[in-house]
Amino acid sequence: MTDAVRTLQTALVTALEAHPALADALTGVYDGPPPHAAFPYIAIGDALVSDWSTKTATGREIRLAVTVWDDGEEAARLHDLIGYTEDAVAALPRDLENWRIASCIFVRSMIVRDPAGPWAGLVEYRVRMIASS
Repeated sequence: MTDAVRTLQTALVTALEAHPALADALTGVYDGPPPHAAFPYIAIGDALVSDWSTKTATGREIRLAVTVWDDGEEAARLHDLIGYTEDAVAALPRDLENWRIASCIFVRSMIVRDPAGPWAGLVEYRVRMIASS
């Protein structure tokens, strides 16, 4: 994991855990799929990282997926949790340790359900960062 990804994931976990509605509703926010978490929870997926450098600065473009898991009977609560997740991501601070977020763009979202399992709400972002030190 690159320094940019680690920095972004730390900021993302902090923002998700600090969001009041998510803090009240979720059992946890995890950097990857947890082995035995109670629903609802958020898992941050692996990041796809590519170069976004300039002539004078190191840069990274990070495709990041956040998955909200819920075992409710209907998707209504999951839709709310996805909305709160989007709010938390939009509120990420732009200045992070050794990096600056140049842009944070919503790419897509989808909700799926295995008939025998929980709901999964995937939200994907494209984050472009420039090294600040």
